[in-house]
Amino acid sequence: MSLRALLASFAATICLAGCASHPPKEGDSLKTAFAASIAAKKMPLDADDPVVMEPASWMRPGNPNGLAGRTLNVSSLGDIKLKHKEVVLTFDDGPVPGKTENILATLDRFGVKATFLMVGEMAQNHPAIAREVLDRGNTIGSHTFRHADLRGLNFDAAVAEFMRGEKAVAKATQTDVHFFRFPYLSDTRRLRDMLAAREVVVMDVDVDSKDYYKNSPDQVALRTMDALHKRGSGIILMHDIHKRTATLLPALLAQLKSDGYKVVTLRYKREHAPMVMASLR
Repeated sequence: MSLRALLASFAATICLAGCASHPPKEGDSLKTAFAASIAAKKMPLDADDPVVMEPASWMRPGNPNGLAGRTLNVSSLGDIKLKHKEVVLTFDDGPVPGKTENILATLDRFGVKATFLMVGEMAQNHPAIAREVLDRGNTIGSHTFRHADLRGLNFDAAVAEFMRGEKAVAKATQTDVHFFRFPYLSDTRRLRDMLAAREVVVMDVDVDSKDYYKNSPDQVALRTMDALHKRGSGIILMHDIHKRTATLLPALLAQLKSDGYKVVTLRYKREHAPMVMASLR
């Protein structure tokens, strides 16, 4: 079944269940420090989107031809060597109440895991949700404290922002944090060298869903699958702060399964002790 047909099928199921109800307006309550930096980049904030679509029973865990693939133990970006039709699911910027939990529920129903790159301030504000991400078997990473553009900061300030974010995520999740993604993918060679010396796995992006634009869920899903088909495999970037992402995820995962893809779970493999920051200054 095509992705467009799956989306239409899910939407019809929702209408039969009760089309008269409407989700509440978001308003300004979800605006945070990192949202201001997104706006500065002219990336529109989320619009009001449909409710999360339920997958059919055949898509749920337990199917012998399921979507879950292998677990890959890594200690650097170079260790993430994906085979044809293997993907890694990643979600940035959360956690956010009412959205991250919906995404977690969908991942559970399909029996797959993802890597969540959390903004430190968000994890600090919602530690229970941050911990739930980990408790459900997903992989945790950081994304600075305030979603800062590190390339625009001097080196010491950029390191301090990274360290503050990592510490906040580690405290919220009560675990070590070994994965990191640069906000806006805005890096420098010196910062990458610093992170490599600390044995932090920097998560780059192969397929950007661009779910931060005001497109409909089906447009985002179709764009993502089109980009993935051209590459054949890769790390997919999404965000657990948008309703449209939670809405499109069941259909996207169903299409991945239908097309024969497997979702790879990342785990950290430590081989050497990280260098202390003092030696990097």
